[in-house]
Order: sequence, then structure tokens, then C-alpha cells
Amino acid sequence: MNGFHAMIPPLAALQAFETIARRKSFALAAEELHLTPSAVSHQVAKLEGLLNVRLFERSARGVELTPAGQQYLQRVASALGAINAATEDLRHGVQDTLYVHSSPSFASLWLMPRIASFTALHPNISLMLSASHVHSDFQLGQMDIDIRYGLPNWPNLEVEAILTERIMPLASPEFIRSHALQEPADLMRVPLIQSSVNLVQWPDWFARFGGGLRPERMGLRFDRAMMSLDAAVQKLGVALESVSVGQSLIDSGKLQPVFDERTSIEVQGHFMVYPARHASRPEVKAFVAWLRNEASSTATG
Repeated sequence: MNGFHAMIPPLAALQAFETIARRKSFALAAEELHLTPSAVSHQVAKLEGLLNVRLFERSARGVELTPAGQQYLQRVASALGAINAATEDLRHGVQDTLYVHSSPSFASLWLMPRIASFTALHPNISLMLSASHVHSDFQLGQMDIDIRYGLPNWPNLEVEAILTERIMPLASPEFIRSHALQEPADLMRVPLIQSSVNLVQWPDWFARFGGGLRPERMGLRFDRAMMSLDAAVQKLGVALESVSVGQSLIDSGKLQPVFDERTSIEVQGHFMVYPARHASRPEVKAFVAWLRNEASSTATG
């Protein structure tokens, strides 16, 4: 353990590095850290000497990170953020804090409409929810649970499917009526909205239900399900998306399945992911149990 600690650079040097990278200026970083520019420069030189890597390049445009510096910043900034969050929680007396990270569309469209029931059920747990397409790095110690989308290839972690989703064509009721969409062949006449990250793509759907047809008229392409669904709400075409993720839009009448559920493809795409060591935490247990129950209610409701 002593050897591991010996490899951790001084916190002051890491703070100087992160601040310079963010402000792109030694002078502005020094002002923010209440140090002299020479002191900040000394901290960076100490860090570069310890790592034996050059982190910054000075040019006419100012201070720029080297490729190695950019890579290091991605990890260091997250670690400093975790330290800051833990410190703020302790200063403000926050206990029983649970940090959950989620893929953006699932967080916005599925999780947020349900989160009030978790807070009502567990008022003692302070839930911190964040969302991005980048998976959490549990080695940094910042996140307790990650909700990921994709193929479940995450070794050395606990992985549990949240729900089985039906993927099918969705569009606004007005779009369906105005284009007289009644059978799969009718989709050849309208723009098809693509979601590049989806496990099921339009060629997969046509191979199953298109009777040999191949899609030709593709419309907009997005890298988020929520954007693909919103494009369908705006009558820009037909989206191929999860009924579960788009349920709130269906319930509100903004979208509806173009055909019946026999033209759906079932997948498991969203997963709860966390290290085994987190499983014994009461807050993690509570969230996992709640999420299982919500997913079960979605499937039977």
C-alpha cells in the first residue's frame, strides 16, 4: 500500500495542472489558486518531473496541453471532482449519498419521470444523478452505479439487465395519417430516422418484417435516442426506437407505434453496472431493488 501512495503526485501539483489546463493560462491559474505565476510554474515542473512527461506546450496562442497532458487531464479532472464532491458533502452534513450515472436518453425519458417515487420511498438518501455517453470509471471512486446502454461486455463488474424492451417504428399520429402508413412497404415512401447507437437498426427491422425490402430513403441521423424520438415528434419521419424509453411520449399522444406489437424486436439494452464491493452498501441495495420493481411494473403495466 505504501508503494501505491508513493505514486500519487502532490495534490497542489495536480490542482495547478488542472487549473492551467482549464484556464489555458499560467497567470489566470495563479490568480484562481491565489499563488504567484512562478509558484504555479514550479508545481507543473514538479509534476512533469515526477511523471517524466511533458504536459504543456507554450505557443503564440498561449498554453496548450500535449497529447499526454490531454489524456492525463481526463483522469485527473474526474478524480479531483470526486474529492471535491466528497468534501462538499461532508462540509454540508450530507450522509447516505448515492451517486448514479446513466446514459442520457434513459435518464431523461425513463428515469426522471420515476425518480420522485425513489425519493419518496427513501427520503434519507441524497441521490446525485448525472448523465453522459461515457461509462463511469469505478476506479476513481466517484460513482456507485452506472446505467449503461449497449452489449454487456463489462468484465469484473456486476451486470444486470433492467428490462426487456420492444423496438418498433414510432411516429406522430399526424404523420402516420398524412402518409397513410398501414404496412411495412409504406415506410419506403417516407424518411426513416436513424439512431446510430441503437442495438437494432433499420436494416435489421426490414430483414425481419420488410418482406425482402431494403430501406432507401433515410432521413436524419442522431447519436441519441431522445433526439431521434424528438425528430419523430416534429414529424420529420419515422423513428425505430424503444417503446419503453419513448413511453412518456406515447402516453402524451405525441408518438404512437406505426404498426402493432407483432412488428417489434425485443432486446435487452440497458443494464445496471457496479463493482461487487458496492453491492453491500445500503444505498446501492435500495436503488437496485427500487429499479427492479420499477422495471417490473413497466413490463406488467
